[in-house]
Amino acid sequence: MKHYVEDLKWEKGMSVNKLVEEMGGLGFQSVHLNKAKDVIIKMKKNGAKIYFTFTSNMVTSGLRGLFAQLIKLNLVDVVVTTVGGIEEDIMRAQGEKFLVGSFKADDFGLHEKGFNRVGNLLIKNESYEKFETNMKQMLKKVYDKKKRVSVSELLKELGSQLKDENSILYQAHKNNIPIFCPAITDGAFGFHLYLFQQDHKDFIVDVVQDFFNLICTTDQDELKGLIALGGGVSKHHAILGALINGGLDYAVYLTTSHSSSGSMSGATTKEAKSWGKIKDDASASTLIGEVTITFPLIIFSVLDQLAEEGLIKNE
Repeated sequence: MKHYVEDLKWEKGMSVNKLVEEMGGLGFQSVHLNKAKDVIIKMKKNGAKIYFTFTSNMVTSGLRGLFAQLIKLNLVDVVVTTVGGIEEDIMRAQGEKFLVGSFKADDFGLHEKGFNRVGNLLIKNESYEKFETNMKQMLKKVYDKKKRVSVSELLKELGSQLKDENSILYQAHKNNIPIFCPAITDGAFGFHLYLFQQDHKDFIVDVVQDFFNLICTTDQDELKGLIALGGGVSKHHAILGALINGGLDYAVYLTTSHSSSGSMSGATTKEAKSWGKIKDDASASTLIGEVTITFPLIIFSVLDQLAEEGLIKNE
């Protein structure tokens, strides 16, 4: 970290990596932007097990393809998300398109027209109707292979049925990266699991087994890192798994929430040390800012540097 404020100036052809590095001298949140980049690079260089968590709204956005690419590039080792991200990844993999609308849209009018709003993004009701039809077929294929599955096993099987290179589930299946979704019933996906189980009473999705699977992704001796985009259950689930195995050695939190709320989403890496979730000597950074802006800057800078040093495969 630089000790004095430095003026940022445009340079023709400046790389993202150079830009983020220069932003580290601006002050305010830009300092943490550059620090987050440095922490992620340390995770990778030191061979840490990297947990990657994000909330479903980020999958609604175009970050979905970037998340799938990070899995393909083997930058991350374990993924934890919420169920909306699973649903929308499957929808997009099967050809559905989401619209960019407005934060100031007429929501009653949207409802009348069959649209659902996520910030300034729009999803058609018929996308969920097609999802219901597809889920019946996809779950039947899983059921025919195995009657009792953990959540991560279920998601791996579903990923094997998709053929989209930009799909998170597909890339996770292809690259043997586990995806955990502790709140699997908190959405349309959960409702369709319920409906399927009504006709297949012996079909069990075992969430307790999946917690065991999460714990077994690492051990006390392994270095552990976390990249948490947003908060809530996805962030905490990964932290809890790491805590049971001695805590995190590296952590990057990206959030729009503030610590004054007392929420998991707003909890900083500093606060996490009081729980032993993050070790006292851990390299950590908390960045306040909207993830569709901050994360591409950070991760493109990380990938540029790792690629230059031959530490990540080039596509």
